[in-house]
Amino acid sequence: MKAKLVWAWVLLTILPLQARTDNRYVEVTGTSEIEIVPDKIHYLIEIREYFEEEFDGKSKPGEYRTKVPLSRIEHDLRAVLTRAGVPVAAVRTQEVGDYWRERGEDFRVSKRFDITLSDFRQIDRIVSRIDTRGIQMMRIGELENKELQEYHRKGKIEALEAARRKAAYLVESLGKELGDVLRIVEDGTAGVPPVYAAQSNVRSSDAYSFDGFRTIKKTYSVRVRFEIVDK
Repeated sequence: MKAKLVWAWVLLTILPLQARTDNRYVEVTGTSEIEIVPDKIHYLIEIREYFEEEFDGKSKPGEYRTKVPLSRIEHDLRAVLTRAGVPVAAVRTQEVGDYWRERGEDFRVSKRFDITLSDFRQIDRIVSRIDTRGIQMMRIGELENKELQEYHRKGKIEALEAARRKAAYLVESLGKELGDVLRIVEDGTAGVPPVYAAQSNVRSSDAYSFDGFRTIKKTYSVRVRFEIVDK
């Protein structure tokens, strides 16, 4: 998979030099950011029963009579998914329930699907073909990559190396040298969550609105204390 490593500026904190030589140290915070292209995309679609009169441009609530059943909406959705190249096994029912109802109307049953995709272009194809009248919600869910743990390891190492480089040039500017590592504190992994594009009654022109949300971004930070020694 493609991955892009972005160096973030390192935050530096120089602690006061102690009177005793063996207590002299510099402590810095190193950070790194990594962008990962997902190889598994969870796309969530919720369908809901509706009345045909809702879309005739003249009927008002309370006058609706012709309800489109959930089975028909689901049949049409699955046909769209098949045409978009989504295998049947990739479509998982997440939940089914009764939707709230207007006074004098029947309950409208809803159903949510978790669709596993491997390519964002499949989302484009789905959105461009789908009949949005029975769609309550569509959004990008979790993004995954099977090599995510390896990217975590690389990101932490790069943050540590960034801290060492910054500490080294600070100490050298004082006419000293960087000594042994005295302390390493991992500040944790600050993952930047994907931005969910919630959509209801989506137009086909919205199919390309996901360009900014197609990567997993992770930020890594470590605080490192180095000994300062004389040259």
